[in-house]
Amino acid sequence: MRMSLHELIRSDYESRILSGLLAPGERLPTERALMQAYGCSRMTVNKALSALLSAGLIDRRKKAGTFVAQPKVHSMVLDVPDIAMLLKERGQAYEYRPMRRLVREAGEDEDERLLAASGALLQIDGVHLADGSPLCAEFRLVSAVAVPKIIHADFDVDPPGSWLLRHVPWTEAETRISAVGAAGVEAEWLGVVTGYPCLCVDRRTWRGKERVTSVRQVFIGNGYDLVARFGPGASNGG
Repeated sequence: MRMSLHELIRSDYESRILSGLLAPGERLPTERALMQAYGCSRMTVNKALSALLSAGLIDRRKKAGTFVAQPKVHSMVLDVPDIAMLLKERGQAYEYRPMRRLVREAGEDEDERLLAASGALLQIDGVHLADGSPLCAEFRLVSAVAVPKIIHADFDVDPPGSWLLRHVPWTEAETRISAVGAAGVEAEWLGVVTGYPCLCVDRRTWRGKERVTSVRQVFIGNGYDLVARFGPGASNGG
């Protein structure tokens, strides 16, 4: 069945956003430019943009234009937080200390093989520090197929998680939170004894049907919390 014109416009821009061709914060063409490009009416363009807005892929700002939506960075249980931003907002000095970085093939783990998608993985491990003290040991894998630009990314400017939030729009996230005792390299990097109480966050993110990253973050138990406020009739975007 042939697509209607507004569906074609929506599909074109949805694929550009989800592929990363249009980055978060990038401005879309004006309505007039879209009308000329597709040879259609303003109503058709508005219908396509409304569908992209409903899907959370764009923001429409009065008198400013239409922009690719920024990923959420609130520190809520179901969101993907930007640790660097959260610590700076809390008035703490933030630092990311890289520990390991290598491109490798997937191992025997099923999650790694699904993430690799027949390609390589970038393994990025490091420590987040608050006011000079270790807060979180992070173990991250990123699909080099889904995010090829990350292979040469400079994490002196942005730590891996912040870089991904700024450059790669995600559409779905799965988070598992558990209480653990620090073990092995986690305890070593955090500077605590084995078994020290920690909060572990395991997260996977997708862009459409494509896996983007898998990360394990182990926080010192008394140094980080996850807060969400709910009420009757509250919406996800509130």
